Amino acid sequence: MKRILLALLVSLAGANALAQQNYPARPVRIVAPFAPGGLADVLSRAVGERLQKQLGQPFVVENRPGAGGNIGADVVARAEPDGYTLLMSSAGILTINQFLYTAMPFDPVTALTPVSVVADMPMLLVVRRELPARDVREFLALARSTPGGLFYGSPGHGTTGHLGMELFMHATGVKLQHVPYKSAAEAVQAALAGQTQAMFDNPPTVMAQIRAGGLRALGVAARQRIPQLPDVPTLSEGGVPNFEASSWFGLVAPARTPAPIVERLAAETAKAVQDPELRARFDQLGARLVGNTPAEFSQLVARERAAWGEVIRSAGIKLQ
Repeated sequence: MKRILLALLVSLAGANALAQQNYPARPVRIVAPFAPGGLADVLSRAVGERLQKQLGQPFVVENRPGAGGNIGADVVARAEPDGYTLLMSSAGILTINQFLYTAMPFDPVTALTPVSVVADMPMLLVVRRELPARDVREFLALARSTPGGLFYGSPGHGTTGHLGMELFMHATGVKLQHVPYKSAAEAVQAALAGQTQAMFDNPPTVMAQIRAGGLRALGVAARQRIPQLPDVPTLSEGGVPNFEASSWFGLVAPARTPAPIVERLAAETAKAVQDPELRARFDQLGARLVGNTPAEFSQLVARERAAWGEVIRSAGIKLQ
């Protein structure tokens, strides 16, 4: 009986540890549900490193890519709700995939608990430099003159790169052919090699090639231009009124994780993303570090879940 009681007390101590000052030495796992080298992976490692310093606690990153992020998210959804397994979730996992896939391994509404948005960024419409389109209007004219003759790449079916372009086509009436790849890096290389002509993705994915001249940014899907590309107009300025589309990543815990643990993780994440070196690094890439509260994150998810659900239903997109 004493052994059983002791085991129970140890278990309870571990479950509440993240809400206390004394954080046990057991490693915290951040699951990055996309391929190594992508933004989810880079953010996981950068933020995990800061959290490790703040808490004196090991943080490790585990890449579990596949199925638009569903494979990695399912690992977290099934994990013990004790704060020792977290997900660096994309917008797609929490707000898009449930409308795309005929079957989901978990329910994103009930299986996961938002902790804090780590970074967000407006999406960019980019084309390979050889394409004879210097701005959005020229791109639209070219697409209309060759319906279905232009190809765009994305990191895969159901990703924000895929759906951002679907939203753009829905708003403008143009039609491009979708070519899905296994990662954002592969989609960028395909555009550079001429296998595709365009992409719709977030700045960190394409900024290096924009600066190197391999890709040309035609428009920003936001209300305002971004400081990193001050000469690139918004898509509204380019002739697509009120067009906005953003991408974000945030830390998520399994459902039923105790509220004190979730609040502690959110507070520590907010502190981590204030690191000047970290902010400067991601600012150069075009990503804004956030660090908000669980309530604010939940509100964002609810709004975007409703918006993306409508886009997907209108476009008739469905994945197996």
